[in-house]
Amino acid sequence: LLDALAKGLLSDAYVTSARILSINVTDGLLTNSVWWNKEPGGMGAPLRIEAEGIAIGTKPDPSYPWFEDETSSPGLRSPKFTPTPPDISYKGWWTYPYYSCGQKKWILSYSVAIPPMGRHGIRGFLSIDIDISDLQVNQCNNPNRFEILSYNQHLRQYYPFVRNLKLGEDEQMRQIEAFHGSHKCHVHSMRCEYRPVVTSVISPASLTVGPNGTGPLMPLGGSIVNGSGGPSVLLTGGTTLQTVVNGWTRGAYQCRCKDGFYSFRHPDGFNGSIMEVAYQEYRDNISTYYKEVFVCVRCAPGCATCTGPEPCLASYNWAFRTTLLTFSVMCAGFTVVLALYMYQHRKVKVFKVASPIFLTITLLGCAFMYLEMAAIFPILDTYSCIATKWTRHMGFCVTYTALLMKTWRVSLTYRVKSAHKVKLTDKQLLQWMVPILLVMFIYLGTWTLSAPPTAERIEDQYGLIFKQCSYNWWDHSLAIGEVLFLAWGIRVCYNVRNAESLYNEAKLISYAIYNIALVNTTMVAFHLFIFPQAGPDIKYLLGFIRTQLSTSVTIALVFGPKVLRILRGQGDQWDQRARKRGITASFSLNGIGLVPEETADLYQENEELKEEIQKLAAQIEFMKIVHMEMNNRHLKPKPGGYFTMKS
Repeated sequence: LLDALAKGLLSDAYVTSARILSINVTDGLLTNSVWWNKEPGGMGAPLRIEAEGIAIGTKPDPSYPWFEDETSSPGLRSPKFTPTPPDISYKGWWTYPYYSCGQKKWILSYSVAIPPMGRHGIRGFLSIDIDISDLQVNQCNNPNRFEILSYNQHLRQYYPFVRNLKLGEDEQMRQIEAFHGSHKCHVHSMRCEYRPVVTSVISPASLTVGPNGTGPLMPLGGSIVNGSGGPSVLLTGGTTLQTVVNGWTRGAYQCRCKDGFYSFRHPDGFNGSIMEVAYQEYRDNISTYYKEVFVCVRCAPGCATCTGPEPCLASYNWAFRTTLLTFSVMCAGFTVVLALYMYQHRKVKVFKVASPIFLTITLLGCAFMYLEMAAIFPILDTYSCIATKWTRHMGFCVTYTALLMKTWRVSLTYRVKSAHKVKLTDKQLLQWMVPILLVMFIYLGTWTLSAPPTAERIEDQYGLIFKQCSYNWWDHSLAIGEVLFLAWGIRVCYNVRNAESLYNEAKLISYAIYNIALVNTTMVAFHLFIFPQAGPDIKYLLGFIRTQLSTSVTIALVFGPKVLRILRGQGDQWDQRARKRGITASFSLNGIGLVPEETADLYQENEELKEEIQKLAAQIEFMKIVHMEMNNRHLKPKPGGYFTMKS
């Protein structure tokens, strides 16, 4: 009966052995025992095992990993058996995995103690062995999709002749979870990649016995080729090839450096077996190779991946950048001093006729543009990019609009063909200027709140990384608007090219507007076509050159002649060339003509002009009548008329 029960247990495909013991409760001696093993491969009939450890009349050998005496270990709470999970209830006990030298397999045994039944004083003990050799000891962490793909690439690289060899969900289910995470890779700098030992065997159906009925089995119609560093691979037209993954190997993994780390001597990583040995020697204080040699070194700052200690970030010449920044800040401070100087001399004619309020606005915009160099000085981030956009575009808009308003007034006055004076005061020009600045302010504010510019990583000509403010459709739209604005300004300047103005200011402002348009266009071409992959210092230098050529030249053209006249003591003297050309108030940049003292009231000036026109009309009428009488002497004047002989 016991033999029949044991053989019945062997009918399961995974059960390799079955044992049933009958033990006397009183003395613990065996009254009966059976042990049946399945033939390797399951090809033949089961074999009965006669072992001394289970001989009748003796006690079972306690060295068996599957046996524990219930009397010495109540409840079979033995260290041979694994603890029962709290959420699962078993009637028996599972052993830890062990290697059976007799079966040459990795075994997991399940043992059940059968309590005595009836009055015979006999208790039973049943144990079965389950073959777990096809399971895999994956010491890496629970594999994710990336590790599965990496493992499949490893198989295709080293075993190209093996078909349909890959790690899928079935292979994951065959891994023993208890070994996950037991690798010896450095967690902070390495990642573990599973590398099981793969062998290829021939299907038993494709084998035949060698010559004379002896010798090894040979493949039908094929041959076996031993690949270098890989398994034996069968090259045959129709022979079945099976792949066996020997997963019960310690150190069957590869420690690879994570992104951001590198190993100069071992770029492909460290073999897991070596890491296991090095770790054991480190724990035993034999060597320190585990901490000193088998390590991955962090890449240089800014490197996502690397193969050596080479730098990835572009270097900044801070001394050079500080020099340019200092000069730019000094220029910004100079504009403030110049504004105070102009306010102090605001009643001097050279400033008075040029609209001091617009000159002040121009200096304010220039100071904004100078401060762009401070915004792009550090390593760029979101806040510095926002400051860059505001200082660059708002400064340009303020400066350019102020100059353009002054020139536009001259253009309107110069083009008028009526005898009436065109009245364009500073207040009216400010009312037209405010909407332009408001549009720019709303655009920049919306840009900042909805999609603020960010610092993006780009590479220079050497492949070194640095940050530059991003460019998107916000920048492109604003650039198109500024180009159209510059085109309108150039057209206005072209219209006043022959206009006369006091101190030749209209022409100087036109030159300044031409210069702004030319410099901005040229520098854009430099950035896009000549230095598209320039480093951070070159780009900073180009920004400095653009600022100086556009801003400093504008200040020199607009304010240089005025300050020079004041320093020479000619600030209150009218331009003699303008006086000879008879420039009136209509052609001055703020509506003030060649007046000796204070500016007249506009209403009073208008009345005086009307009176002068009436006098001129009366004189023309008088000359007309005189010429009529001179050519028609037969006409006699009426008595008492305005024209008599006496008169």
